[in-house]
Amino acid sequence: MAFKTAVINLKEAAFSVGKPLMLHELLFCPILTWVCEELQSNGVQRFFVVCHENWQAAAQKALSSVQGVEIISDTVEAVKATEEEVLVIPTAVVPVHSFAGSPVYAARCGEIDVENPAHAPETCSRPLDWMPLTGAQDLQRASSLCREMINARFMAEGVTIVDPATTYIDPRCRIGAGSVLLPGSILRGHTIIGADCEIGPNSMIRECTVGDGTTVNASQLNESTVGSHTTVGPFAYIRPHCHIGDHCRVGDFVEMKNSTVGNGTKVSHLTYVGDSDVGEEVNFGCGTVTTNYDGHKKYRCTIGSHVFLGCNTNLVAPVTIGDGAYTAAGSTVTEDVPGDALAIARERQTNKPGWAAKFRSSWEEK
Repeated sequence: MAFKTAVINLKEAAFSVGKPLMLHELLFCPILTWVCEELQSNGVQRFFVVCHENWQAAAQKALSSVQGVEIISDTVEAVKATEEEVLVIPTAVVPVHSFAGSPVYAARCGEIDVENPAHAPETCSRPLDWMPLTGAQDLQRASSLCREMINARFMAEGVTIVDPATTYIDPRCRIGAGSVLLPGSILRGHTIIGADCEIGPNSMIRECTVGDGTTVNASQLNESTVGSHTTVGPFAYIRPHCHIGDHCRVGDFVEMKNSTVGNGTKVSHLTYVGDSDVGEEVNFGCGTVTTNYDGHKKYRCTIGSHVFLGCNTNLVAPVTIGDGAYTAAGSTVTEDVPGDALAIARERQTNKPGWAAKFRSSWEEK
């Protein structure tokens, strides 16, 4: 695209829906974000966004991923700032191709009607045939059309979408060729899915990077990274700021938060890993919990490589487990464990013969 500057007018908002149409979301993405990122990828370097002061903070937030943005109150400011030909978006649009009626045009700043930017000068050109939006009903209609368009684009690039009607992909996402999206897959934000992955069924991934050959089954991932050839789920919950390595296993009913997990580590089931730094080739037994919160502050656990954590181990942070150490099943570990040691932190078992029979007979007496 030959244009380096764009002027986007949000003052033509349909206030009947409560805020400018371009600040509403389609497929989880503010339309303004989608428009500007699309223009940025095609060479536009400077954006003047004309916006009422009530919505300037929301516009700034929507454009946090876009460089060269100036939020201004009047089109006159944009016209004064540059003399070159600019791309003008005078009213709400969606960056998908329509058959006719696009309001987008290009003109020299001196030719723009600053009082009515929607009135295109006769000398303008129409480089983009983007779909116009005029109200809330258009948003609903555009949602289905955009979903179909995005799904079709990824399928043309070698992604298999088993059921496009139940698959929702944010326009900011990227997906590698050979990946398969099963029914109920939802990809949001700037999510990147590698090649040859399998996502779903019924998985939501938001603002994550997922490596090649990884499977995410019936799980939710948020603001995290997952390595290559790793399996997640079913029913796993990855909270923000997790970094999971390659060839890992995150199994059913596992929750992770703000933790780093090394390559080859297996957290198979019924486990919570929070505020922890975990090495490579660690085995988490069923029911392991990092008890990272004392009701006032959060603390971190450090778990070395090649550690074996027995079932129902509680690691009371802050605590460090050295490389190659073991914990006995049912232990509550409150002190550091040296490398290659076995930690046993539980009461010695005591059996009381006949106790159960006496207890049951007491029921009968009552």
